[in-house]
Amino acid sequence: MTESQAPRPPGSSPARPPGSSPARPPDVDTGFWLWVAALPLMAAGYVVELVTAPGRPAGVILAISIVFLVAISVVTATFLMLMRQGYRWARTVLTGGAIASVLYSANSLFAVERHLAAATAYAGTVIVGSVLIAGGVFLLHRKDAHAFFTR
Repeated sequence: MTESQAPRPPGSSPARPPGSSPARPPDVDTGFWLWVAALPLMAAGYVVELVTAPGRPAGVILAISIVFLVAISVVTATFLMLMRQGYRWARTVLTGGAIASVLYSANSLFAVERHLAAATAYAGTVIVGSVLIAGGVFLLHRKDAHAFFTR
């Protein structure tokens, strides 16, 4: 019997050929999905901030801000897909963006006066989004995930 014909325990996968990439660890998949869940929450928080801020932008500036938000969201989603495929630089860029996003959100959470409904909506979206992002970054830097990115 050859190695490919040898009996395997139930649920095990066949041996990987030499030189092939390692299987994606569950931490990478979970971190990816945490980021995917956080992205619309953080975008919604930014929209709430745009439309309820004291110096609310109007007309063209509001439209440009929304287009900028969509572009940043698409770029982030692209980096998430690249990160999930094993690109370490994408994980690094996402980590830097996560730090900036969480710091900006925390600063804006306490520095800007909002009406009760707007404050509740903003706080709910950015707090949950920031926790999801922080959890995703943590999982992406654990031992198994780190080994996946440094093959």
